[in-house]
Amino acid sequence: MTGPLGIEWPRARPIAVVGIGADGWDGLGGAARRAVAESEVLFGSRRQLGLVPGDVARGERVVWPSPLVPALPGLLEAHRGSRVGVLASGDPMFYGIGVTLANLVGARALRVFPQPSSASLACARLGWGLADTPVVSAVGRPLETVLPELGDRRRVLVLSADEKTPAQLAVLLSHNGFGSSALTVLEQLGGPAERLVTGRADTWSEPTGDRLNIVAVDCVAEPSAPRLTRLPGLPDTVYTGDGQLTKAEVRALSIAALAPAPGELLWDIGGGSGTIAIEWCRTDPSCRAITFERSEPRRDQIAANATALGVPGVSVRGEVPNALADDLPSPDAIFLGGGLTQPGLIEICWARLRPGGRLVANAVTAESEALLISWTAAHGGELRKFQIYRGEPLGGFTAWRPHLPVTQWSVVKPVMISNEIISNGIDEKTCGR
Repeated sequence: MTGPLGIEWPRARPIAVVGIGADGWDGLGGAARRAVAESEVLFGSRRQLGLVPGDVARGERVVWPSPLVPALPGLLEAHRGSRVGVLASGDPMFYGIGVTLANLVGARALRVFPQPSSASLACARLGWGLADTPVVSAVGRPLETVLPELGDRRRVLVLSADEKTPAQLAVLLSHNGFGSSALTVLEQLGGPAERLVTGRADTWSEPTGDRLNIVAVDCVAEPSAPRLTRLPGLPDTVYTGDGQLTKAEVRALSIAALAPAPGELLWDIGGGSGTIAIEWCRTDPSCRAITFERSEPRRDQIAANATALGVPGVSVRGEVPNALADDLPSPDAIFLGGGLTQPGLIEICWARLRPGGRLVANAVTAESEALLISWTAAHGGELRKFQIYRGEPLGGFTAWRPHLPVTQWSVVKPVMISNEIISNGIDEKTCGR
């Protein structure tokens, strides 16, 4: 039996992945207890292993090393012939070790015994609907990833990295217009030491508590806070830099043409202030982006903007083609916002785009517009041209100030199936082309 990452595991000896809560051994059901007792090798953190009575699991007990993930393949290989048990916190498939193991050995090589997750227990204590409450993990991730989830009157759960997370979250909320939000820190949920602490973000002064905690945020936005939703077209003023950015109206149209879907990867060529890559990633937590920018100061400002707007995972690289490595994954979409007339650039992008992927290019000069017209003739797609006017004061009146007109080409790269080209859902052989 082989997992997605290629590790084989004998089907006759599936790995028992047992979720254990703060209530310890007493909270486990009969099947989970038997799985632990039968384990010849039992993995877990020192705290988790300490929850299992010594006379129950008599096999070898192994404390997870740090860092864990790089060591896992070697640990599993060393115990292939043993009956292996793994202890996890709560639900192993909820931001837990169960997901990592499933990727390594495959789901059918596991027997998972879940307990209620910390999110389930938190919602049970607070009376919140679990299905309606987004959860953000700060474990091994920058805390800023919570920012895109914030909204007035919204409820959010944050999985803490450690006992310092609640105070750090309070500062982050206060600096981003959500200082009036109510925080509830829930510690050791389900165990005898369970404790709830509440307060406001902007006046948070609670002492550091237990390392095992989750934070509930009842969001309240300050009246002056900018409205930053996941929809593209954020105000230009939320970006710092030298003014080189795709304006909000054109940005919204461009990302709509790029059509991001969860889990997809964007290449943003000519990043400027990072606006396209950032707002692509804000549409869904699983969206990814690599932005390419020749200017080092602009690369720095892209990274700063990405962190400030809650998507610090945006990858920032140098100029194309120099920064294009062969091992970079093929993108699902490419945005060309600059450098169109650079020799060979559009050809390189077209070659690296995956079949079925989307390419969107914006042009503001006659030369780059002519290039897009030529590529449309060769590859199809759609050409659009739009100009944005903004009302600005003129003495005691209002005048319409035009921005540069933008020509936009959007196209889907054809897919070859059995020597037939499938493009935009149309079989070109059938159409006689």
